[in-house]
Amino acid sequence: MQPGQVQFEQEMVVEADISSLFVAASPRSAGEDQDHIQALVEVRVPLPPVLVHRPTMRVIDGVHRLRAAQLRGDEKISVTYFDGSESDAFVLAVESNVAHGLPLSMADRKRAAGRIITTHPQWSDRMIATSTGLSPGTVSEIRRRTAGDTLIEGSRIGQDGRVRPVNIAAGRELAGKLIQENPGLSLRQIARAARISPETARDVRNRLHRGEDLLPKPRVRAHPRPEAAAPATPTERERIEPPAVTSDGEAISRSRIAARVAAVDRLKSDPALRFSETGRTLLRLFIFTLTGAEWQAIIDGVPPHCKGMVTSLARECAGVWEEIAARMDHQAVAQR
Repeated sequence: MQPGQVQFEQEMVVEADISSLFVAASPRSAGEDQDHIQALVEVRVPLPPVLVHRPTMRVIDGVHRLRAAQLRGDEKISVTYFDGSESDAFVLAVESNVAHGLPLSMADRKRAAGRIITTHPQWSDRMIATSTGLSPGTVSEIRRRTAGDTLIEGSRIGQDGRVRPVNIAAGRELAGKLIQENPGLSLRQIARAARISPETARDVRNRLHRGEDLLPKPRVRAHPRPEAAAPATPTERERIEPPAVTSDGEAISRSRIAARVAAVDRLKSDPALRFSETGRTLLRLFIFTLTGAEWQAIIDGVPPHCKGMVTSLARECAGVWEEIAARMDHQAVAQR
């Protein structure tokens, strides 16, 4: 199983007896949120099915939906089944809670990462970071503190499913040896044998021809910056995300970014929005616009010949949001 890969048939929704399901081994240490359960009781639209580990009938995702159904007096609930192992079921539970619903706390995500490192030691730091909503650097630090990492000198599986050595220097040295001993081998054959990418194999070959070291020298930045890889959740992103940019080029203060993230988090926890298509569309727009975009990288990536058109469209988008805000204000006044 790899993070983000659906290991169950989402379309196979069936009705299960609520009495046959049980709750255990949740990644959420704080337990169930009674206010959220009560909010779900009041939702009038059908809620998404609960995800259940078929071998044990344990609820992987949807405990709050299950409790709401029990409070309503329902005897059955819609479920989809997962047939994988217990360890993979835990990963899926973490992924589900990171991707939607009430977000896991930072402490819960770190504990989950430690458990996944133990049960899936062959997964790369970036792969585990995708599942837990942490940065790869945080996962790497947890791995150093976690017992049971037997592959530190071996290889790991990346997000693309490829196996790569943990120590890239060893892969480059092996590739160099193969090239010298077997000059007729193709780059793809060398890459496969040394567990590196074909492009890395090409670089090794070129360095050999030029008489250079096989390992490139590390780049030194004049002004080191924090790790740029943004994690999946707004809470962690608040800590390391580069400042947003205003129309006059000045950095927006971190307090304003934190306020935006908190507001989006509150909206995400509202079932009236999360469980309707229009609500989810609105949340996606807010998440990307306010918390999910590395705007400076996007701005820098616009080709010079497109900048005028992009600037014009950006102002048009700002006008659209202004009109939306005006309409919302008008409705609020009319409903008083």
